[in-house]
Amino acid sequence: MTGLKNVPLILIMIALAILTACSENGGDEDEGTIKIISAHNQTSPDSPYQVGLLEFKKIAEEESNGSIEVEVHAGTIGTEESELVEKLQLGAADMVLVSPGFMTQTGIKEVDLFSFPYLFSSYEQWESTVDGDPGEKMSELINEKSNNSFKLLGYWSAGVRHYYGKKPIETIDDLKGVSIRTQTSGVVGDFWKKTGAIPSSISWGELYQGLQQDVVDASENSYPYFVQENHHTTKNGKYITETAHDYTTRFLLFNGDKFDAYSKEHQEIILKAAEASVKAEREAVDKQDEEYKQKAIDEGAEVNEIDKEPFMELVNPIQDQAAKDIGVEKLLQEIRDME
Repeated sequence: MTGLKNVPLILIMIALAILTACSENGGDEDEGTIKIISAHNQTSPDSPYQVGLLEFKKIAEEESNGSIEVEVHAGTIGTEESELVEKLQLGAADMVLVSPGFMTQTGIKEVDLFSFPYLFSSYEQWESTVDGDPGEKMSELINEKSNNSFKLLGYWSAGVRHYYGKKPIETIDDLKGVSIRTQTSGVVGDFWKKTGAIPSSISWGELYQGLQQDVVDASENSYPYFVQENHHTTKNGKYITETAHDYTTRFLLFNGDKFDAYSKEHQEIILKAAEASVKAEREAVDKQDEEYKQKAIDEGAEVNEIDKEPFMELVNPIQDQAAKDIGVEKLLQEIRDME
């Protein structure tokens, strides 16, 4: 203490108090302000994805009294999910929303199960699956297989996907020779090829122009997403056939290493915000599904239903083989038993 003999006692006491506080907090940066970079690939401000992330931001910032700051990017740091996954791995983003199909590119092949066409026959079955035992198993698998690069915070929905194109489809045979924007590989690509369609890869941001200029004959997605992008107003997007081939799953992923570095208090707040975001996003999808279907009809789109049984019969052996290939046969049967 020799060097402190001329330092006023009050200053010594303040310094000791600061050191004690830092020691109790572990000296971690996360005890100050945390900035979370969150992102999705949709550019519409009305997207359910945006609703969900804004709810996450609201709850996280309120519950933390401002010690957590959330920055939301709606397509501004990537309109391709592959870009977002890469940014999450590199630390350029902390939380992103991605689909099972793109997650397989990271080497976690098992997640492709949730992209199987006609895996679910109803929204209730989908919700029971992701919020139940199969969802928990998949969450653990994602974290383990990624070596904690990915921590799943919740399952979002992207609605029920339908076909839309230059002509309606009345039977499965009407898909023969139709070029459709969808995944070109994996179970999704195999399914569409089996129908006779020709899967084509076009980025989401270029799809409006692609439909307008005959680059593709058709696409597939849920009402909120393709109507918000005005795809139904293009000459190759006017006819909507409710194939309901996919009750879609989206993964809300956090960088696991960053999450583990936060204080327990901040971790609990993030998990609470994530839970609120799941609820808000799913409610937005449900509400917008009806709203945007009506909007499409009001603006000249034509909607028809189709017998789904031939599609289901077509896809069952594809599901069986794919499940065997990626080692999720038991999980597939567990989901089927929940129907």
